[in-house]
Amino acid sequence: MACLLRAFQKVSAGVFFLVLWGEVVADKLLVVPQDGSHWLSMKEIVEFLSEKGHDIVVLVPEVNLLLKESKHYMRKIYPVPFDQEELQNRFQSFGNNHFVEKGLLSAALMEYRNSMIILDMWFTNCQSLLGDSATLSFLKESKFDVLFTDPALPCGVILAEYLGLPSVYLFRGFPCSLEHAISRSPNPGSYIPRCYTQFSDRMTFPQRVANYLVSYLETYLFYLLYSKYEDLASNILKRDVHLPTLYRKGSIWLLRYDFVFEYPRPVMPNMVFIGGTNCKEKGVLSQL
Repeated sequence: MACLLRAFQKVSAGVFFLVLWGEVVADKLLVVPQDGSHWLSMKEIVEFLSEKGHDIVVLVPEVNLLLKESKHYMRKIYPVPFDQEELQNRFQSFGNNHFVEKGLLSAALMEYRNSMIILDMWFTNCQSLLGDSATLSFLKESKFDVLFTDPALPCGVILAEYLGLPSVYLFRGFPCSLEHAISRSPNPGSYIPRCYTQFSDRMTFPQRVANYLVSYLETYLFYLLYSKYEDLASNILKRDVHLPTLYRKGSIWLLRYDFVFEYPRPVMPNMVFIGGTNCKEKGVLSQL
């Protein structure tokens, strides 16, 4: 039964996406992935769509971890101003810092600083891509029908607006479940605990007040993580940009987690829970 469930989850997003895609009669797909473990989930769907005969181009920074060549898609490589050693060192630091002991009050600050080790590098990636006139010309001339991206970082979202393409999102979610705040899903603070509060969904009145106040930090958290991208977006789109507004233009949000493991909450009609989809590649853990 578990194997059948994993098999279903593996293709469910691909089937859903394919049905959606058939409705708009699209056959050229631009993929803007997020390197690392995020790509393992998206890769399965891309391969599934490729086997159905669709023409797929994946945007790939020249220095990357897992975005390798494949018979299922063409890679369009763009330059970045760092080398493989820096990439690996940053990921090593990011991973090691997850095992550092942290107190309740310092947890949020330490997590933010640790995340910025990787986020600063991905911002440089995006800056290089959106500043590469040769790559942008190629993308415009290719006349894609739809853009498929992991919106954990905004580069694909900005590119979809620049190219005038409908976009499909696939991701595990933002820190502190900010996807619900960004999409303007109803998100009642009386019943849904905010991150770092350690409350349950059965709160006392003082806890609900505290939870409500913490919810106001969500906008500030998004600003801390992504505000630099607004300047990038404004430069390429030649207008003032409000990043959450760009995010709301996503046609479909494929949420790579399961509703039954979350606190019950309403979601927008274009947000679909598809479960985990990165179960295909497995192996024995080393003893180290």
